[in-house]
Amino acid sequence: MLAEIITIGDEILIGQIVDTNSAFIAKELNKIGVSVYQITSVQDEKLHILQALEDAKKRVQIVIVTGGLGPTKDDITKQVFCEFFNDTLVLDNTVLQHVEELFAKYITSTPISDINRKQAMVPSKATILQNQYGTAPGMWMVFDKTVFISLPGVPFEMKNLIKNAVLPKITSEFERPYILHKTLVTYGLGESAIADKIEDWENNLPSFIKLAYLPSLGRVRLRLSAKGKDFKLLEETVDAEMKKLQPLIGDIMYGFEDEETLEEVVAKLLTTRKMSLATAESCTGGRIAQQLTALPGASSYFKGSIVSYATETKIDVLKVPQEIIDTYSVVSAEVATAMAENVRRLLKSDFAIATTGNAGPTKGDSDADIGTVYIAIASDKRTMVEKFNMGNHRVRIVHKTVHKALELLQKEILKGPK
Repeated sequence: MLAEIITIGDEILIGQIVDTNSAFIAKELNKIGVSVYQITSVQDEKLHILQALEDAKKRVQIVIVTGGLGPTKDDITKQVFCEFFNDTLVLDNTVLQHVEELFAKYITSTPISDINRKQAMVPSKATILQNQYGTAPGMWMVFDKTVFISLPGVPFEMKNLIKNAVLPKITSEFERPYILHKTLVTYGLGESAIADKIEDWENNLPSFIKLAYLPSLGRVRLRLSAKGKDFKLLEETVDAEMKKLQPLIGDIMYGFEDEETLEEVVAKLLTTRKMSLATAESCTGGRIAQQLTALPGASSYFKGSIVSYATETKIDVLKVPQEIIDTYSVVSAEVATAMAENVRRLLKSDFAIATTGNAGPTKGDSDADIGTVYIAIASDKRTMVEKFNMGNHRVRIVHKTVHKALELLQKEILKGPK
C-alpha cells in the first residue's frame, strides 16, 4: 500500500520552517505497513494544490495533506477540497461546540469571533476527525478509491490526530503488508569501504529485502528492510541475513539500533542503575544538557551543567588550575580531565562528561587545530579522556562531539555493576 504526503505552506518553501511533519507521518505510516511513495510541498495557491491532489490520486491509495486549515484568508485547504470533490462547506455543530469550548476554557484572553467559528465549516462529504488540541478539525474524504486526509499543520495537533484517529482508521479499513526494519551500526569505516567488504553478501540478499547505507556522525548504519504478508518469514529471514553479515564486519560493528535515541538509552541506563550525571561543556555550549533535559524525567538522574565557554569560567567556577591551562592550553586532555572531575565533585554526581575543543572558525584561546576535541568521562572509579578530530564544519563538530560524548558515557556506564 502506497501513500503520499502533501505539505501546504509558503513558509516551508521559503525555508522559514523545517518540514518535520512529513518525517513523523512517514515513520508512523511505515509502522502499520504503509509505504510513502512521495512527499510533496506546495504553495498556498489553489491551482498548485489542486494539481498536487490530482497527481497524487494517480499514484497512491492514501494522500495525507497537512497545513492550510487555519481561520485566516490564506488558509484555503477546505475550499480547495470542496472544489476537488465538487462539494460545499456546511456547518458541523460538533466542531462548533468544540471550538467554543476551547475558547471558553483556554483562550479566555481573546474573545471568540466569527472567523474562529468558521473553523466549523467543513466539506459536506467529509468524515470529521476531531482535533482535541486545536480548532481546525481533520477531514477524511474518498475520491475514486483514493483516501484523502487533511490535517492541521501545527505539529502537536497533527501528531495527536495521526496516532489517535488516522492510523486506527487506516488499520481498520485497509489490508496492509508487514514492513520490517533492522539496523546494524558500524564505526570507523566509510560506506564505500563497507560496501566492498560485503558485496557478495549484498548481491545474494532475497528479493524482498533491501539494504540501505545510512552514513552520519562518523558511523554508518546498515538497514535491512523487508516487506511481505508473512511476518514470521520476514523476521526469520532478516535475522538470518544479519547473522551472515556480522562476521564480515565484526571489527567495525557497534551494535543494533532500535527506536531509541542515544540519549534515551543513556537516560534509561542511569535511571535503572539509580545513578546521576553532570556535565561541564565548553565547545558543545550546553547541547548535551539540552538533549538530556528534553526527555521527560531527566531530573531523576541529571544534576546539572556548567557551560564553561570562557577560559575564566573554567578557572573561576570549575577550579581548573591556571598552571594546567598555561602548560597544556584550554583544549587539552588535562583540562578536560580537570573539568570532568571537578564538576562531578561540585554537583555530587556519579558520572560527569566534559568537553573542550576548537569548533572554529578561529582558534580562540588555544592553538589546537580546528576540529580538535577532548572528551572526558569521570566516575568514582576512573577518569578516561579521548582526543578526536571532528572535521572543520562548526555545526557538525558540535553535533559529532555531543554524540561521541554520549556514546563514551554509555560504554562507561555499562562497564560498572548493573
